[in-house]
Amino acid sequence: MSKPSTSSAKSKKNRNLEADAFKRLLAWLDCGVNSEGKQYVEMRQRLVTYFDRKNCLSPDDLADETLNRVARRLQEEGFISAEKPARYCYIVARFVFMESLREGERERSLQSELVRQWHPTSGAEADDTREKMLACMQECIQKLGAAKRELILGYYTGKERQKIENRKRLASSLGLTTNALSIRACRIRDELEACVREYMRTK
Repeated sequence: MSKPSTSSAKSKKNRNLEADAFKRLLAWLDCGVNSEGKQYVEMRQRLVTYFDRKNCLSPDDLADETLNRVARRLQEEGFISAEKPARYCYIVARFVFMESLREGERERSLQSELVRQWHPTSGAEADDTREKMLACMQECIQKLGAAKRELILGYYTGKERQKIENRKRLASSLGLTTNALSIRACRIRDELEACVREYMRTK
């Protein structure tokens, strides 16, 4: 199958998706009839609308992640015959949405924990500062590399005993001792704090 001729379809292609996987995705969405990429563009927009209705912060990114997962399955298995393309895309989209909710909960837990440590005071003026810090923190977390972000979010997930057990599992999955994990988390925390302070000075 030839590449879609529409510039819109080309501009939407995720650069992290291999060319062969992208071609398979286009052909699968077209159901044997070459739409020149129009089916892909339409499906992506429907997914963006779906995530937007769910009040997701990055509906475009989640739509791309959904289509990337579908493309990877097509590349690995060669076909998806259980569902019609649109229906299957929405099934995957629901999983992506649920994962995004869990990720959001983890980020809020990390933000709350670190802001509490860095700014423990209370009062009206302090509350305003905390809100500003939370906004800066969200941006700084997103600036971290994927590995660092996953480590620091996992490190602060849970409460009390659950947090301890989570850290043990995280250390084991990374092949680290709990002490080594703590050192890495401390370095990332210092990096986040420096980032937040820089944002606070400029905003």
